[in-house]
Amino acid sequence: MQTEQSVLRISIIATFLIAALGIGIGLWIGSFSIMFDGVYSLTDAIMTVVALLVSKLITSSLGERTQERLVRHFTMGFWHLEPIVLALSGFILMGTALYAFLGAVNSLMTGGRELNFDKAIIFAAVSMVTALAMAAFDRRANRRINSNFIEMDAKAWLISAGMTGALLIAFIFGWAIQGTSLQWMAPYVDPAVLAVVCLFVLPIPVPTIRQALADVLLVTPAELKAHVDEVAARVVALHGFRGYRAYVARVGRGRQIELYFIVPQGEAPRPLEHWDRLRDQIGEMIGDASPDRWLTIAFTTDVEWAE
Repeated sequence: MQTEQSVLRISIIATFLIAALGIGIGLWIGSFSIMFDGVYSLTDAIMTVVALLVSKLITSSLGERTQERLVRHFTMGFWHLEPIVLALSGFILMGTALYAFLGAVNSLMTGGRELNFDKAIIFAAVSMVTALAMAAFDRRANRRINSNFIEMDAKAWLISAGMTGALLIAFIFGWAIQGTSLQWMAPYVDPAVLAVVCLFVLPIPVPTIRQALADVLLVTPAELKAHVDEVAARVVALHGFRGYRAYVARVGRGRQIELYFIVPQGEAPRPLEHWDRLRDQIGEMIGDASPDRWLTIAFTTDVEWAE
């Protein structure tokens, strides 16, 4: 898999298959925990489709032909859509888990439900192996691609594997106590494991949501700001400028950097080519000259233009 889009397409197909199988089998054998696993996977698949569309939009906007059509309305690009989708995905997954937890608690309070453990064990085993394989596939591909969307997708597969692993253990326990003095616990196995799984799932999207909201709110990334300040201070010292102002933000995969250098008044005029060469040098010092870097460098003698 060479691109972000191709990896996400494979993940979407696998997720829809697992989701359909989980919902169908959950309805067939009467397992709310398996149904939740399917619904969770379906929700994740839908959000992955949205992520794929946003990814295609971001990369296609870099092409000249597409840019001519889209730049009229989105002159600043589409990076801002990525954190919005990531935050929305995290909130939806947390909401799904919370709703399922409340349903599990209600089921426990009303006597639980009977379950065919044989079929449940087979589904849980197949689903867990598939989820682990897809998580490994995502992680391997993302070592080179380095995509937030693929990272989120890999986490979702690991969550799914953890969920179905817990289901598998619980179903094996429910199957093992059949015909024993502990059989009275069997109806409570399905809602109990669902409640535990939901409590495990609820906090997992929080770091992604926190980072996505920071991107949406344009919170300055400390590490990038420190690097830009270091470069700007060196430039000021080398060229005898009065100072600088730096503005830095992370928006999804995009890095937005604005640098204003305060030039002493009364200096002899220099050709524009001189300032362009200086901009190139500063850009090389900052590094990471990818299509996802938005770099603006300006020179002025008036501090107000830089603030």
